[in-house]
Amino acid sequence: MKAASSSSLLDAAMSPHDYALRPSDIKKIRQADLVIWFGPDLESFMSSATRNQHNLLTISDIKGLDLHHFAQGHHDGDGHHHHGNIDPHFWLGPQQVASVATHIANKLSEIDPNNKKIYKENLDHFLSQLTVTTADITQRLKPVQESGYFVFHDGYGYFEKSFNLNHLGHFTVSPERKPGAKTLIEIKTRLAKGDVKCVFSEPQYTPAVVDTVTRGSHVSRGVLDPLATDIEEKPGAYFDFLNDLTTQFATCLK
Repeated sequence: MKAASSSSLLDAAMSPHDYALRPSDIKKIRQADLVIWFGPDLESFMSSATRNQHNLLTISDIKGLDLHHFAQGHHDGDGHHHHGNIDPHFWLGPQQVASVATHIANKLSEIDPNNKKIYKENLDHFLSQLTVTTADITQRLKPVQESGYFVFHDGYGYFEKSFNLNHLGHFTVSPERKPGAKTLIEIKTRLAKGDVKCVFSEPQYTPAVVDTVTRGSHVSRGVLDPLATDIEEKPGAYFDFLNDLTTQFATCLK
């Protein structure tokens, strides 16, 4: 067996919230040497397909992984985020990513011992780059830690806690669910106070509600993309993603 290659079932622009597996997806899952998924909190569409899968790494089951929980009542009534109320956006937290990367490398070494040395070297290189990048981001975001902002959907908690950002609120819990009138009025009222520096939208969703709420205010506008749709898939792409996210926060909050 040659050193591992990976592929994903969903393209970067596709949302896991409302995806349905196709027969070709099932075939890929059955043929894979290892299937990595977060768990039902993010990819409920995978639950039945992974039920009898022996070669499985379920990220939400990793022991010692510091996963955050949403505040009580933080689900939207149509099934999103209600399995145990775990925030599944772990890839936005460097500490969580380091732990997951280590588990993936160990699992690959277990099923493919001939390439154990390669997996170890790749992991060491990744963790070293992660340490350097995290330190750099900390310095870049330090000047804007006090600046308050609103995000479109409540998906950035790991990043915000890692870098002590001043998140004031969100438009919606799940990106597919439109925010209600009450939420929009509350945000508009808060913007009128003048202490909100920026409101972030996301490229996948129409920013009409953001336009409505920010109209007439002097608040800055930014765009955050938690799915990294414009980041080219290549070695080191994860660090491009973190740096792009950092630039968006730093630019809009300064």
